[in-house]
Amino acid sequence: MPKRVDPDARREQVADAVIEEIVEHGLRAVTLARISARTGLSIGSIRHFFGDNLREVMRFTLGMLTQRVTSQAFTLSDDPLERVADVLTFAAPTTEKQHREHIAFTEYRVLARTDPELAAEIAGTAQLGTEVMRSLLRDALAGRRIDEETFDQDANQLFTLIEGLSFSSALRATPLSEAEVRAIATATVARLRAAYPLVDAAPTTPTAPTTPTAATAG
Repeated sequence: MPKRVDPDARREQVADAVIEEIVEHGLRAVTLARISARTGLSIGSIRHFFGDNLREVMRFTLGMLTQRVTSQAFTLSDDPLERVADVLTFAAPTTEKQHREHIAFTEYRVLARTDPELAAEIAGTAQLGTEVMRSLLRDALAGRRIDEETFDQDANQLFTLIEGLSFSSALRATPLSEAEVRAIATATVARLRAAYPLVDAAPTTPTAPTTPTAATAG
Protein backbone atom coordinates (compact mmCIF):
# COMPACT_ATOMS: atom_id res chain seq x y z
CA MET A 1 0.00 0.00 0.00
CA PRO A 2 1.53 3.37 -1.02
CA LYS A 3 2.55 5.69 1.76
CA ARG A 4 0.08 8.53 2.31
CA VAL A 5 1.56 11.93 1.59
CA ASP A 6 0.76 14.86 3.88
CA PRO A 7 -0.06 17.77 1.49
CA ASP A 8 0.78 20.43 4.09
CA ALA A 9 4.17 18.84 4.80
CA ARG A 10 4.91 18.68 1.06
CA ARG A 11 4.01 22.33 0.55
CA GLU A 12 6.19 23.35 3.48
CA GLN A 13 9.05 21.25 2.06
CA VAL A 14 8.73 23.11 -1.23
CA ALA A 15 8.55 26.50 0.52
CA ASP A 16 11.69 25.72 2.53
CA ALA A 17 13.45 24.88 -0.74
CA VAL A 18 12.32 28.21 -2.20
CA ILE A 19 13.77 30.03 0.82
CA GLU A 20 17.12 28.29 0.38
CA GLU A 21 17.13 29.11 -3.34
CA ILE A 22 16.43 32.77 -2.59
CA VAL A 23 19.22 32.90 -0.02
CA GLU A 24 21.76 31.34 -2.37
CA HIS A 25 20.70 32.68 -5.78
CA GLY A 26 18.10 35.43 -5.33
CA LEU A 27 14.34 35.45 -5.69
CA ARG A 28 14.26 35.97 -9.46
CA ALA A 29 16.42 32.86 -10.00
CA VAL A 30 13.82 30.51 -8.47
CA THR A 31 12.37 28.03 -10.98
CA LEU A 32 10.40 24.81 -10.73
CA ALA A 33 13.48 22.95 -11.99
CA ARG A 34 15.63 24.37 -9.17
CA ILE A 35 12.96 23.53 -6.59
CA SER A 36 12.70 20.01 -7.99
CA ALA A 37 16.47 19.50 -7.80
CA ARG A 38 16.64 20.77 -4.20
CA THR A 39 13.66 18.77 -2.88
CA GLY A 40 14.00 15.61 -4.94
CA LEU A 41 10.37 16.00 -5.99
CA SER A 42 9.41 15.83 -9.64
CA ILE A 43 8.09 18.97 -11.29
CA GLY A 44 4.85 17.07 -11.76
CA SER A 45 4.59 16.50 -8.02
CA ILE A 46 5.17 20.19 -7.31
CA ARG A 47 2.48 21.12 -9.81
CA HIS A 48 0.14 18.63 -8.16
CA PHE A 49 0.29 20.64 -4.92
CA PHE A 50 0.49 24.14 -6.41
CA GLY A 51 -0.89 24.00 -9.93
CA ASP A 52 1.09 24.91 -13.04
CA ASN A 53 1.93 28.42 -11.90
CA LEU A 54 5.27 29.10 -10.20
CA ARG A 55 3.69 32.24 -8.76
CA GLU A 56 1.46 30.10 -6.55
CA VAL A 57 4.56 28.48 -5.09
CA MET A 58 6.07 31.91 -4.45
CA ARG A 59 2.87 33.26 -2.87
CA PHE A 60 2.62 30.25 -0.56
CA THR A 61 6.24 30.72 0.48
CA LEU A 62 5.63 34.37 1.31
CA GLY A 63 2.59 33.38 3.37
CA MET A 64 4.63 30.83 5.29
CA LEU A 65 7.42 33.36 5.89
CA THR A 66 4.88 35.90 7.15
CA GLN A 67 3.37 33.36 9.52
CA ARG A 68 6.76 32.37 10.88
CA VAL A 69 7.79 35.99 11.41
CA THR A 70 4.56 36.98 13.18
CA SER A 71 3.31 33.84 14.93
CA GLN A 72 6.23 32.31 16.80
CA ALA A 73 5.71 31.80 20.52
CA PHE A 74 8.09 33.35 23.01
CA THR A 75 8.08 34.41 26.63
CA LEU A 76 7.41 38.03 27.59
CA SER A 77 8.61 39.71 30.77
CA ASP A 78 6.13 40.79 33.45
CA ASP A 79 7.56 44.31 33.28
CA PRO A 80 5.87 46.42 30.54
CA LEU A 81 9.11 48.19 29.64
CA GLU A 82 10.99 44.91 29.30
CA ARG A 83 8.16 43.50 27.19
CA VAL A 84 8.84 46.06 24.48
CA ALA A 85 12.53 45.11 24.51
CA ASP A 86 11.53 41.42 24.40
CA VAL A 87 9.51 41.91 21.22
CA LEU A 88 12.18 44.05 19.56
CA THR A 89 14.81 41.43 20.35
CA PHE A 90 12.64 38.54 19.26
CA ALA A 91 11.73 40.22 15.96
CA ALA A 92 15.40 40.64 15.03
CA PRO A 93 17.03 37.69 13.22
CA THR A 94 19.47 36.40 15.84
CA THR A 95 19.55 32.71 14.80
CA GLU A 96 20.73 31.16 11.56
CA LYS A 97 17.21 30.04 10.66
CA GLN A 98 15.74 33.49 11.30
CA HIS A 99 18.60 35.08 9.39
CA ARG A 100 17.91 33.03 6.25
CA GLU A 101 14.17 33.62 6.49
CA HIS A 102 14.70 37.37 6.84
CA ILE A 103 16.93 37.38 3.76
CA ALA A 104 14.12 35.73 1.79
CA PHE A 105 11.48 38.05 3.28
CA THR A 106 13.59 41.10 2.40
CA GLU A 107 13.81 39.98 -1.23
CA TYR A 108 10.04 39.63 -1.32
CA ARG A 109 9.68 43.15 0.06
CA VAL A 110 11.94 44.55 -2.65
CA LEU A 111 9.92 42.76 -5.33
CA ALA A 112 6.70 44.05 -3.77
CA ARG A 113 7.72 47.59 -4.68
CA THR A 114 6.49 46.88 -8.22
CA ASP A 115 4.05 44.04 -7.47
CA PRO A 116 0.72 45.29 -6.05
CA GLU A 117 -0.44 41.81 -4.99
CA LEU A 118 2.66 41.12 -2.92
CA ALA A 119 2.66 44.70 -1.64
CA ALA A 120 -0.83 44.29 -0.19
CA GLU A 121 0.14 41.18 1.78
CA ILE A 122 3.35 42.70 3.10
CA ALA A 123 1.54 45.93 4.02
CA GLY A 124 -0.81 43.88 6.18
CA THR A 125 2.15 42.45 8.07
CA ALA A 126 3.60 45.92 8.61
CA GLN A 127 0.26 47.19 9.91
CA LEU A 128 0.05 44.31 12.38
CA GLY A 129 3.59 45.01 13.59
CA THR A 130 2.83 48.69 14.11
CA GLU A 131 -0.31 47.91 16.11
CA VAL A 132 1.61 45.50 18.35
CA MET A 133 4.26 48.12 19.07
CA ARG A 134 1.60 50.75 19.83
CA SER A 135 -0.09 48.45 22.35
CA LEU A 136 3.18 47.50 24.06
CA LEU A 137 4.44 51.08 24.20
CA ARG A 138 1.19 52.34 25.68
CA ASP A 139 1.47 49.74 28.45
CA ALA A 140 5.06 50.82 29.10
CA LEU A 141 3.93 54.44 29.45
CA ALA A 142 1.30 53.73 32.12
CA GLY A 143 1.25 56.55 34.66
CA ARG A 144 2.83 59.05 32.27
CA ARG A 145 1.40 61.97 30.35
CA ILE A 146 0.97 60.96 26.71
CA ASP A 147 0.94 63.39 23.84
CA GLU A 148 -0.76 61.39 21.09
CA GLU A 149 1.16 62.91 18.21
CA THR A 150 4.48 62.19 19.88
CA PHE A 151 3.24 58.74 20.84
CA ASP A 152 2.43 57.91 17.21
CA GLN A 153 5.91 59.00 16.15
CA ASP A 154 7.57 56.93 18.86
CA ALA A 155 5.54 53.80 18.05
CA ASN A 156 6.52 54.17 14.40
CA GLN A 157 10.13 54.65 15.47
CA LEU A 158 10.08 51.33 17.33
CA PHE A 159 8.64 49.49 14.34
CA THR A 160 11.18 51.19 12.08
CA LEU A 161 13.90 49.87 14.38
CA ILE A 162 12.60 46.33 13.77
CA GLU A 163 12.61 46.89 10.02
CA GLY A 164 16.07 48.41 10.11
CA LEU A 165 17.47 45.44 12.01
CA SER A 166 15.80 43.07 9.56
CA PHE A 167 17.13 44.83 6.47
CA SER A 168 20.65 45.21 7.86
CA SER A 169 20.68 41.54 8.79
CA ALA A 170 19.82 40.58 5.19
CA LEU A 171 23.07 42.22 4.07
CA ARG A 172 25.20 40.36 6.60
CA ALA A 173 26.73 36.91 6.32
CA THR A 174 25.80 36.01 9.90
CA PRO A 175 22.83 36.60 12.24
CA LEU A 176 22.70 39.60 14.55
CA SER A 177 23.95 39.25 18.12
CA GLU A 178 21.02 38.79 20.51
CA ALA A 179 22.90 40.57 23.31
CA GLU A 180 23.64 43.58 21.11
CA VAL A 181 20.06 43.77 19.83
CA ARG A 182 18.67 43.63 23.37
CA ALA A 183 21.05 46.38 24.50
CA ILE A 184 19.87 48.61 21.62
CA ALA A 185 16.23 47.77 22.31
CA THR A 186 16.47 48.40 26.06
CA ALA A 187 18.28 51.73 25.64
CA THR A 188 15.83 52.92 22.96
CA VAL A 189 12.73 52.08 25.00
CA ALA A 190 14.14 53.63 28.20
CA ARG A 191 15.01 56.82 26.31
CA LEU A 192 11.52 57.05 24.82
CA ARG A 193 9.78 56.54 28.17
CA ALA A 194 11.97 59.09 29.92
CA ALA A 195 10.63 61.75 27.54
CA TYR A 196 7.10 61.33 28.94
CA PRO A 197 6.54 63.10 32.30
CA LEU A 198 4.79 61.32 35.15
CA VAL A 199 1.11 62.16 35.49
CA ASP A 200 1.51 63.41 39.08
CA ALA A 201 4.70 65.32 38.38
CA ALA A 202 4.40 69.04 39.07
CA PRO A 203 4.79 71.10 35.90
CA THR A 204 7.98 73.09 35.73
CA THR A 205 7.39 76.83 36.09
CA PRO A 206 9.93 79.05 34.38
CA THR A 207 11.77 81.35 36.77
CA ALA A 208 11.02 85.01 36.12
CA PRO A 209 14.09 87.12 35.35
CA THR A 210 15.29 89.28 38.23
CA THR A 211 14.82 93.02 37.79
CA PRO A 212 17.75 95.02 39.19
CA THR A 213 16.82 97.36 42.05
CA ALA A 214 18.41 100.63 42.93
CA ALA A 215 20.33 98.91 45.73
CA THR A 216 21.69 96.15 43.54
CA ALA A 217 22.31 98.49 40.67
CA GLY A 218 24.60 100.25 42.90
